[in-house]
Amino acid sequence: MASPANPLPHSGAGVPPSSFEEATYRKVAWRLTPLLMLCYVVAYLDRVNVGFAKLQMSTDLHLSDAVYGFGAGIFFLGYFIFEVPSNVILHRVGARVWIARIMVTWGIISMLTMFVTTPTMFYVMRFLLGLAEAGFFPGIILYLTYWYPAHRRGRMTTWFMTAIALSGVIGGPVSGFILKSFDGLNGWHGWQWLFLLEGLPSLVVGVLVFLVLDDGIGKAKWLTAEERQLLESRITHEDASKEDLPIGRVLASPRVLLMSLIYFSFVMGLYGVSFWLPTIIKSTGVTDAFAIGLLSAVPFAAAVVAMVLVARSADHRRERRWHVALPAAAGAVGLVFSVIWAHSTVLAMASLTLATMGILTTLPLFWSLPTAFLAGTGAAAGIAMINSIGNLAGFLSPYAVGWLKQATGANDSGMFMLAAFMVLGGLLALSVPARLVSK
Repeated sequence: MASPANPLPHSGAGVPPSSFEEATYRKVAWRLTPLLMLCYVVAYLDRVNVGFAKLQMSTDLHLSDAVYGFGAGIFFLGYFIFEVPSNVILHRVGARVWIARIMVTWGIISMLTMFVTTPTMFYVMRFLLGLAEAGFFPGIILYLTYWYPAHRRGRMTTWFMTAIALSGVIGGPVSGFILKSFDGLNGWHGWQWLFLLEGLPSLVVGVLVFLVLDDGIGKAKWLTAEERQLLESRITHEDASKEDLPIGRVLASPRVLLMSLIYFSFVMGLYGVSFWLPTIIKSTGVTDAFAIGLLSAVPFAAAVVAMVLVARSADHRRERRWHVALPAAAGAVGLVFSVIWAHSTVLAMASLTLATMGILTTLPLFWSLPTAFLAGTGAAAGIAMINSIGNLAGFLSPYAVGWLKQATGANDSGMFMLAAFMVLGGLLALSVPARLVSK
């Protein structure tokens, strides 16, 4: 075991890590990953529970599919406006305070959504929710670069992003149960209880983040001096090969713009499925809210397994591009067959499961591409820009699907559109030079 007086050897490509290094990274993973996953579960639940609320609130508030789609998507306009500033602030003031602030404010706004009575109020609350949450996801991606080198970050990012799938596994049945069991209690509709009860965990977890999250390796008192030295040496070694460019140059970089377009394509698929999955399942003939919630958990449960296995393969082989492109193609196939087999609940669910597995698997592995060449404040701005531009698809996707469904009377056109974007994203990922991202 190396002492603080002697430099620790770098574990680069072809150099097997020591047992001390593996034990140190396991220690870090067990400290950070459960908390970060918990944060994202409650974040994603507050973001997409509107998909379940729609099952009742569309009737109660007389919202058309186009109005719902616009309201679901306007979240991302608020998100876009404050994304880059929020991430730069996080880089400067620290993750502990800023992530806690984000979680508490979005929890409050999500809960207040229970009081909307008109389409305009619905739009305003969704927009404010996006402003409140801006910076959370790119902030966590940036935060992981403080702890992990590229060849370890793919797996850690995947574990963090399995929270999307877990929120579907947990949120589907819970949301369906709330809609069915709480409807009418205290004179409130089920969808009002949904926003209230699913907003509360964000407040609790936000306080927890403030109490236990460390801003970086240097402030982690639970690490020994040797462990801190090892972790810092790995990050220093990797950062030496990156450029910490001025924010202006990063935002105008062709590489960053390419990454933004790739991510935009994948997010089109993600939110098309996330916001419309309950409605699609209902269209196959399932009408009970709790049954819809249970069925919606199936694709996300399968996605957890796919995400972990593919990420493990990518880190082991130190290959990113094909591990992004092939799941994207699988997601596209699943989307296409979900409408071809829409007459059968079983076949449609099998197709939606394949689509969800493919779409969710692309996302964490995508983030191993830009973080391989961005560093410092430039990384904070670049990651935020990629995420904010990509998440404009979160506005366009549900709105476009809703508009196409209303115009055609079926889900077919919307799902075909999402499939095309998944194929485009996969092809663009393959266009990224392998030397740039193979670390």
